[in-house]
Amino acid sequence: MPSSTITAKGQTTIPKVIREHLGVDIGDRVDFVIQPDGTIVIEPAVGQVGALKGLLAKKGQRPVSVDAMHEAIRKRAGGP
Repeated sequence: MPSSTITAKGQTTIPKVIREHLGVDIGDRVDFVIQPDGTIVIEPAVGQVGALKGLLAKKGQRPVSVDAMHEAIRKRAGGP
């Protein structure tokens, strides 16, 4: 079972095997979730961006270009 030591500042290093299992890397954030039974679950705060692919897509909808998105934002914000 992987383990870690708490430093005087309350910091710890998540063991490599756990980081790999969670799919987290340098700079990523993790959430500590306290379960009703008192156990703690560590999970990635944000999943991989690739997991969001197609989340908002609707069947038959054409993709929108970045330029078109910027134009819509400008219009909504009242810009030129």
